Amino acid sequence: MTKIWFDDTLDLEGLTKGSSDCMPGYVGIEFTAYGDDWLQARMPVNERTKQPYGRLHGGASVVLAETIGSTGAAMTVDRSKFATVGMEINANHIRPVKDGFVTATARAESIGRTTQIWSIRIEDEAGKLVCISRITMAVIPTDRA
Repeated sequence: MTKIWFDDTLDLEGLTKGSSDCMPGYVGIEFTAYGDDWLQARMPVNERTKQPYGRLHGGASVVLAETIGSTGAAMTVDRSKFATVGMEINANHIRPVKDGFVTATARAESIGRTTQIWSIRIEDEAGKLVCISRITMAVIPTDRA
């Protein structure tokens, strides 16, 4: 598989710290691993990410999916010239999670000149599918971002 990243390596700690003062940081998202064509992050299932009934909130899963898909897309372009912005996201919630961590893995389905499509699988600590999501990203010049 050919590497899809614009830079040779991804700074996972830097990606996590770069989001520390906004939504991803608030819900505790941490970037944990990557390969030639995938990016992974995890999020705790706790009082910040649960709904009132004690289960992982579907919206929190979408925040995780959008965070990792958007970040993956941004890491494939020259960020001095281009920005990637979300156009559409969907999510199918498969099973509940009450505690621990969920891990999201994003893979590019299509990296085009103006549009990217990413699939995101969110799994619980036992490796069971919790949510599957897809995000469509636009690639635009930075002067339009």
